[in-house]
Amino acid sequence: MRKLAFALAVCALSYVPAGAQTSGAWAEKLFMNKTTHDFGRVAKGTQLKFSFPVKNIYAVDLEITGIRVSCGCVTATPSKKVLKPQEEGTVDIVMDARRFGGPKSVNVFITVGPEYVSTATLKVTAEARTDVVMNPGEINFGVVSQGQSPTLTTDVEYAGVLDFRIKEVIKPADAPFSVKMQELYRNAPVGNQPGRVAYRMTVTLNADAPGGVFRHDLVLKTNDPASEVLTVTADGNVQAALRVAPNNVTLSGLKVNEAKTFKVIVQGNRPFRITDVKTDNPQFSAELPQQAATVHTLTLRCTPTAAGALKGQLTVVTDLEKNASATVTVQGTAN
Repeated sequence: MRKLAFALAVCALSYVPAGAQTSGAWAEKLFMNKTTHDFGRVAKGTQLKFSFPVKNIYAVDLEITGIRVSCGCVTATPSKKVLKPQEEGTVDIVMDARRFGGPKSVNVFITVGPEYVSTATLKVTAEARTDVVMNPGEINFGVVSQGQSPTLTTDVEYAGVLDFRIKEVIKPADAPFSVKMQELYRNAPVGNQPGRVAYRMTVTLNADAPGGVFRHDLVLKTNDPASEVLTVTADGNVQAALRVAPNNVTLSGLKVNEAKTFKVIVQGNRPFRITDVKTDNPQFSAELPQQAATVHTLTLRCTPTAAGALKGQLTVVTDLEKNASATVTVQGTAN
C-alpha cells in the first residue's frame, strides 16, 4: 500500500516510462527548492563548504544510489545514503578553490532510487581571486576531546597594487572559538613588482566548547572595493566526555506486559561507572553495570503497560566530571 501511494505521488509529479531515469522532476523536491549555492568571490586556495538539506517527503525508503560532479574541484558526500519517510539529512559539498581561478560553476547530480529513479541537479558557483591566496584554505580542528583548547592558523597573502588591508574579522556569536588577526608584513610596489601584504589569522578553540560537530564561516572584511569580504570556514568535532550510541532508538514488536530488552553503548574519555539511569516513563528500566570501564554495553528494558504509541527519555548518569550524563530517546508502538 505504501509503495502504491508513493508510485501515485511520483506519477502525479511527472510521468516517465518504467525504468527510465529523469533529470530533476520529483528528486529535486527532496531538496526543498534549495538546489543552488553561490560562494561569491573567495581567496585562491580556500576550501569552500556548504550542506544542502535533503528530506524524504515520500512514504517509502529512498536511497542515494549515485553522485556525479562536472568538475574534480568539487566533492559531494551524503550524510545518510538511505532516508526513511520524513527523515532528514544533508549532501555536504566541498569546493576546492586551489583547483581553479576566476569564476567557476559546477553541477552535482544526485540520483535517487532504487525502485523509482530520479536525478536532482545541484549547482555551486564561486569566483577564485588570483591576487589573494589563503593557506591553508580552512580551519579544521578535526576530532577534539572536550576540554582541550588547540590553536590553528591560516595565512592570507595579497599581491597587487592596492594598499590591501583586512579591517575586521566577523565570527558568529555562537562560534566556540576566539579569533586574532596579525599583520605579518607589508611591502609597497617597486617598479613592475607588485606590492605584497600578509596576515596571519589565529583561531583557538574554547576549552568549554560544547560537544558535537560545528561549522562556522568567518568573514574577513577588507578595504578592496571590488571584493569587500573574504570567507574562511572553521569546523571540527568536539568529542564529549560521555557519548551514547544510538541515542535514538525505535522499538518494534512490542507487546503489552511483555518485556523487550535492547542495548546501547556508553563511552567515556576514561574509565567510569554508571551510577544511575533516570527515566521519565516507568515503562522503561535499566540494568546497571557494576564495574568501571571506558566503554559500557548498557541493557535497557521496555515493558509496555497499554497498547498504543509510547515514548520516553532515559538519562545515563555517571561518576565522570560534573556527573556527566547522556540521554537516549526511545519510541515504539505496543500491540
